Amino acid sequence: MDGSTNILTIASPSETNLTSTVLDPSLRILLLTAANTGTGTSTSAMALAAQLAQMSSGRVLLVDASQSPHNLSQQLSLHKERGFSDLLFNSLTPPLLQDCVVQTSSLPFDVLPHGRLGRNAERLNPEQLRPLFKQLAAQYRFVVIDADAVYSASDTLVMSTQVDGVVLVVRSEDTRWEVAQAARQRLSQAGAKVVGSVFNRRKYYMPKWLYNNL
Repeated sequence: MDGSTNILTIASPSETNLTSTVLDPSLRILLLTAANTGTGTSTSAMALAAQLAQMSSGRVLLVDASQSPHNLSQQLSLHKERGFSDLLFNSLTPPLLQDCVVQTSSLPFDVLPHGRLGRNAERLNPEQLRPLFKQLAAQYRFVVIDADAVYSASDTLVMSTQVDGVVLVVRSEDTRWEVAQAARQRLSQAGAKVVGSVFNRRKYYMPKWLYNNL
């Protein structure tokens, strides 16, 4: 977006020396969002989680924080599982994290589904997020959060201020430059740390800070 945001094509592990990559150790929890819906944020989040799992010797968790009817939980047939919303809003019989995380042999990372619990008008607040994110960071080397678009859900701005870095997804020919810039500014004004952009078209892209020794 600006001079500090760099974009590189994601190559497959067989094409690059990803095992020697050194990642910024301060960026443990990463949130992916977009200016508008339909930009491929979920697909990019899965690609990023897979790459981090290949690069890192630690465990990686992909969190579905999207309330979209076509979110990752729906795509992975995990919509009936307990997950993110249950951990945050089930105060009567709160589940344990290990009872919500899903492990599948087809994915190199764990998944925390969106969850079963609807919350009506209840809004997310930082006090709810901090203990959960602290717990996730203690158990996983990297946490990738798939969030709704900036202009479609207020929760995204709340979550963006509680993570280590935000990656903005833009889609070629669909996301106007002015809209993307406005979304980035809105995130920054909320107090989020925008660390890079994903250019989503036919190939997936990730910020330069993810690479060191290619």
